[in-house]
Amino acid sequence: MANAQTEIYGNDPTGVAKVDMKFEIVVIPVSDVDRAEEFYGRLGWRLDADFVSGKDDRVIQFTPPGSGCSIIFGKNVTAAAPGSAQGLYLVVSDIAAALAELLGRGVEISDVFHDAAGVSAGTDEPYLFGRLRVRGPDPDHRSYRSFASFCDPDGNGWLFQEVTTRLPGRVDPATTTFASANDLASALRRAAAAHGQHEARTGQPNKNWPDWYAEYMVRELSGNEPSQ
Repeated sequence: MANAQTEIYGNDPTGVAKVDMKFEIVVIPVSDVDRAEEFYGRLGWRLDADFVSGKDDRVIQFTPPGSGCSIIFGKNVTAAAPGSAQGLYLVVSDIAAALAELLGRGVEISDVFHDAAGVSAGTDEPYLFGRLRVRGPDPDHRSYRSFASFCDPDGNGWLFQEVTTRLPGRVDPATTTFASANDLASALRRAAAAHGQHEARTGQPNKNWPDWYAEYMVRELSGNEPSQ
């Protein structure tokens, strides 16, 4: 999901665990279960479960579109204070589209912002790259660098982070996958734009555009230099 300004890569195969450990659940502390259910349902997230066992036990599970991880909240599922879950990142491939989606669903959300080169002091809510939030997307549209934030009714804090290209070593190019139809569509649009520039440079149409698209998309997703 996130990177740091000083990158540290851990690709030593001898240090990688042999047993799969799939991160699948985050518990969200809320004060009003019905209100939270309405809110997360309004986001368009998939309702996986609503289990009731007596008056003091209830578990609700939602999953964001394209996510392999779900959230759980309810009665007696955590001792954490309502609203104390912060820094919950939702990675998206097109942050403007994600912002429009939530606004269309009546959810209050911040403007898109980017960092100010690691400024860690100030009154803004802290996030991955410091505290100062500069309005607008990253000027160079760098992957990992554009954000928008919103909260649920209890104040649990979520951030959209735009990731279009993963850092090297974080995606296996031999098993490239896209999490959703929207992610695939966004990648196709970026490939189409780059391919248009490619044809402009060569001055002729490229009959092998499917191969060119495929190589571009795999290289982009796996963090390698895309085709030109």
